[in-house]
Amino acid sequence: MSLQLRLFGGGQSSAGKLSASNDGSHAIDKSKVLAQTDALVITPNTPGNFSSIRSVPVVPDPRYFTKEEADAMKGLAKEKTEGARQSKRVYKFLGKIEAADKTVHQQHRKYEGAVAQNELGKKRADAGLAKKLHGMRPGYARLGLGIDKADSDARTRIDAIKAKLTGDSN
Repeated sequence: MSLQLRLFGGGQSSAGKLSASNDGSHAIDKSKVLAQTDALVITPNTPGNFSSIRSVPVVPDPRYFTKEEADAMKGLAKEKTEGARQSKRVYKFLGKIEAADKTVHQQHRKYEGAVAQNELGKKRADAGLAKKLHGMRPGYARLGLGIDKADSDARTRIDAIKAKLTGDSN
């Protein structure tokens, strides 16, 4: 498979071709236009689950802790603080990746809009040529009738010459 086919896709499906009897109707499915780009994307229709993170259970009542519990919490706090720092970095990078994806998405849609707009211009030019060619049909019909008449006149004259020649020799 060539690079161009891999980049731009191969062949054109029949769905992608303009119908010869295009009556101005459309095949723009609103549900497809507004469909999420991923099942987990948060939208007003899919607001997510509002989950949170809790590394330790909530202490419901005042209590005393032991040295072992305090030492364990100190180690867990260090671990979670480092995890939070790394998570903050990752979420920052994920946000940048999302922003880059959005930019690519927007630019691709602008490109598709340009393709669609230019396709309409091309089809207008094709329709204009088709109208012009239809307007020429009567002229071609007249030319054809003229050729038919010339052919008929020539045959009549040839037949007259033949009749004259065959009549003189008898």
